[in-house]
Amino acid sequence: MTRRSLALAFLSGLLLTASFPNPGYSFLAWFALVPLLLALRGLTVRAGLLLSFLVGLVFFSSTIYWVTNSIHVYGHVPLLPAALITLLFSAILALFIAPFGAVIVHIRATRPGIVVLAAPAVWVTLELARTHLFSGFPWALAGYSQYQALPVIQVADLTGVYGISFVIVLVNTAITELISGGKRIAPLLTASVVLLAVLGYGYHRLNAETGSGGIRVTVMQGNIEQDKKWDPAYQSEVIATYKRLTRRAIEQKPDLVIWPETATPFYFEGTDDPYPALTDDLRRFVRSTGTPLLTGSPTYEKKERRHLLRNSAFLLERDGTTKTVYHKIHLVPFGEYVPLKKSLLFFVEKMVQSVGDFQPGTEYTVMKVRLPSGKDVAMGTVICYEIIFPDLVRRFVNEGATVITNVTNDAWFGRTGAPYQHFSMAVLRAVENRVPIARAANTGISGFIDANGRILDTSGIFTEAHLTRTLVPGSITTFYTRYGDVFAWMCALGAILAVIPLPRSK
Repeated sequence: MTRRSLALAFLSGLLLTASFPNPGYSFLAWFALVPLLLALRGLTVRAGLLLSFLVGLVFFSSTIYWVTNSIHVYGHVPLLPAALITLLFSAILALFIAPFGAVIVHIRATRPGIVVLAAPAVWVTLELARTHLFSGFPWALAGYSQYQALPVIQVADLTGVYGISFVIVLVNTAITELISGGKRIAPLLTASVVLLAVLGYGYHRLNAETGSGGIRVTVMQGNIEQDKKWDPAYQSEVIATYKRLTRRAIEQKPDLVIWPETATPFYFEGTDDPYPALTDDLRRFVRSTGTPLLTGSPTYEKKERRHLLRNSAFLLERDGTTKTVYHKIHLVPFGEYVPLKKSLLFFVEKMVQSVGDFQPGTEYTVMKVRLPSGKDVAMGTVICYEIIFPDLVRRFVNEGATVITNVTNDAWFGRTGAPYQHFSMAVLRAVENRVPIARAANTGISGFIDANGRILDTSGIFTEAHLTRTLVPGSITTFYTRYGDVFAWMCALGAILAVIPLPRSK
């Protein structure tokens, strides 16, 4: 490797970063990988591996830098170790990009004619692996950079977000081949046809008729400071904040009010004092409003001298009774539980004070909200970063949900790009399943997204807010909802076939 190739790889990492919020210059994604692909020419497989690892390290270090804030401010880890932990995490994530360069070098040396299609297939395969391996962390997949490009992202109802990533890398590869391949126009022609097909489908979907009816939803953003949220001295203040905002919102006659993740600073329906009294007080408040409430709350179950904690969401009826409960399925590693705690990582909980010991739920619970008309609206609720997992969200829709709600607490991120990145991923969940999304965060970004991915309304970060919108429930079952990541797995198969040596002719 030369200084030139290292500089090109570094540039690709920065261009990729800049295509995501913030700053969110999404057009950069369409040529961000060109410097890397140019630098890979003439390299060995090993050098290609190292160069792509560098791209990944630069990209993730400058995209998930907010992890430092989370574990320093709320995990109480000193700043330097927190930064080193983030760098280590970035290096682990970079391992999911490193094989890209090695495979491209290999394919160019053995079957250069297929590189224009093989490159995006390999990239999607690595994104799929990052989604599922080691608990999964599909943050900042290439396709998310286009969350505001509505005609481009409509194809996600067939391919999931991975289809958008495929097209982006396809265009990058075609541009590279044009620059370095002289008069070869086949790669550019291939990319142009695919891109035009995607755009044509996108405009068709955007002009298609939507369903009828609607549910009027209010989302609450209490903007409760994280270090005060669980302080008993501020307990009544936290509850009073959400009651005050709710009373204001009730004037707009919503069919449902949504409070954020763990909005109640106590164990709702807990049996130990003072939880029963606090639970009854909230039930009385809901009765007084006459409006169903969806709220996040930690819960526990006593079992054999210990408490099994869960991160839960409760749907309360107009009379304050509990109608449905959902327990979070996909927990945050090192946030809500410690992987391999009893064997390898027994020391982590002592280092990071905010790590919980939560138990995962097992059911994709669908909640039904009764409208004044007597009609029920089926709703799936995902908690916090569950919204970033495409397959998890689609399972709720497969179970019958026509509206997705997301309750979260993004205060952990601080004033970084993470709240914007987190919200952008919800846009793709709406398009993949053709369902609207209502999102309530403790602090921004709260808001609404329609079934075509249009952002209808948003709050700022670190501000109190209550937003109300009428959402049209989803009315169709998409290919993606029904069959999931078929496209991504086909890419994985294609990537494997691309690297298998062809039999030599005798």
